[in-house]
Amino acid sequence: MKNPLDTAGDGLPADTLTLLRERTRAFADARDWEQYHTPKNLAMALSVEVAELAEHFQWLKTGAPQELDDKAREGIRHELADVLLYLVQLADRSGVDLRAAALEKMALNAVKYPAPGA
Repeated sequence: MKNPLDTAGDGLPADTLTLLRERTRAFADARDWEQYHTPKNLAMALSVEVAELAEHFQWLKTGAPQELDDKAREGIRHELADVLLYLVQLADRSGVDLRAAALEKMALNAVKYPAPGA
């Protein structure tokens, strides 16, 4: 059975961040929004969305699932999606491969903060 995420035809799963990047490009292109999607504007929009996400946790003791009702969970889900979408767009406009950058940063952190007994 063919993998529906196999866009390269090589039998391997597609990089979902790459697919998301392509979809956000197409969405912006269809609305002629590229002119507004400068790295500065995207970074500012990303920070606003992070603040909107944080707002859902404001005044909660820990933000643990049992402290959240369905409306809060939905709001958090939507704000997380906004954060991800702006992050993907910012990386795209800045020429950053997010997957590679994340793997590189994890390797650097492993050296900087070695696990006990490692």
